[in-house]
Amino acid sequence: MTYICSAGVGVPDYEMNQQEIKELVGGLFPYTEKQLERLLPVFDHAAIAKRQFVVPKDWFLHQHSFQEKNKLYQTLATRYALRAIDHCLTNRQFAKQDIPYQAIDMIIFVSSTGIATPSLDAHLMNERPFREDVERMPLWGLGCAGGAIGLSRAADFLTAHPKKTVLVIGAELCSLTFQKDDHKKSNLVGTALFSDGVGAVFLCGEQSKYCSNRTKILPRITRKGTFTKKDSLSIMGWDITNNGMEVIFSKSIPNLVKTLWKDHIESFLSGAGLEEQKIHSFIAHPGGKKVLQAMEETLHIPTEKLIHSYNVLRDHGNMSSGTVFYVLYEWMKEVFQGKEQSILSALGPGFSSELLLLEWNE
Repeated sequence: MTYICSAGVGVPDYEMNQQEIKELVGGLFPYTEKQLERLLPVFDHAAIAKRQFVVPKDWFLHQHSFQEKNKLYQTLATRYALRAIDHCLTNRQFAKQDIPYQAIDMIIFVSSTGIATPSLDAHLMNERPFREDVERMPLWGLGCAGGAIGLSRAADFLTAHPKKTVLVIGAELCSLTFQKDDHKKSNLVGTALFSDGVGAVFLCGEQSKYCSNRTKILPRITRKGTFTKKDSLSIMGWDITNNGMEVIFSKSIPNLVKTLWKDHIESFLSGAGLEEQKIHSFIAHPGGKKVLQAMEETLHIPTEKLIHSYNVLRDHGNMSSGTVFYVLYEWMKEVFQGKEQSILSALGPGFSSELLLLEWNE
C-alpha cells in the first residue's frame, strides 16, 4: 500500500476576479463588438470567480519573447514549488511533526508549462536540504493528467520500496504561456479557464516510519489505472511556435467524458468489484464546469460528491497538473470515519485518463 501523508499548496501572489480578466481579454483581442458579444460569455459560464497568477495584470498588456517567458517560468516555478513543499512538509493539519527534507527518497516533479534542463527538481535541491542521493523523476508533457500520473508513479516506486518516501510536485504557470497575438477561439477559451498554482503531496510506503506521523484518517492508494486513446493527439496540448506554446483545447472534451472516460471508469470500478454509488467522493481534476457536469451525468452521482472540484475551480481556475492536488488537499481536511473510498481522476493530452482508488484508513 501507498499512504498519502500530507499535502500543501503554493498559491501565487497576484489575484484577479473573472470580470477583470474578461475585460482585459476583451480589450486585447481584435474582435468586433459582435464577435465579443458572442465569445466573451465563455468567461461568465466558466463557474470561476477568481484566479491567481505569478505575474501582475499589466504583464499581459505587452509582448514577451519565448526566452523571457521561459526564464520567468524557471524562477517563479521554483519559488512557488518551494512554497508548496514547505507547506506540505510542515502542515500540522496532517502531520504530528515536521517532515525533514532529508526524509525524502524520491522527488517527482510534474510540469508542462515551461522548459528547464537540468529539470527544476535539481533547482529545488539547491534551495532546501534534500539529500544528494535523492532519486529524481521529472515528468513533462502530461498536462492536466500529470498530477494523477505523478501519484501513480509514486505508488509504483513505494510498492517496490515500502520503507521509502516520495514527494510529488505539480507546478504549472499557465499565464506565462499566454499568446497576446493568438486570436484563435481555443486561446480565448484557455484565458477563461487556466491559471497558475503549485501543489505538493508527501507519500509513504507501508513500512515507512512516517506513516505513524499522520494526525488523522488519510487516504492510501489501493488501485490505479491508465488509458490513452490512440489517434487523439489533436484534442489537447501545445502547438510549439516561435512565440512559445499555443494552447490546443478541443470543445469535444466534455463529450469524451461520456464515452472514453465512461468506459475507463466503468472498467476500473468493475475490476475493483465496486459500484459508482458506493464511492464516497470523486477527487476529480476540474478541467472545466462542463467536464464536471459530464462526470455527474455519466455516473448519475450528486454534485456533493464532486464539491471540492467545483470549489477549487471557482476559487483558483484550472491550474493544469497541480489542480488535482488542490482538490485532494481540500478532501484531506474533511473528517472521514474510515473505510470510505474515493476515486481520484484526471484527463490530459494523449488523449489520456488516469484513475486511482483511494481508501481512507488509519
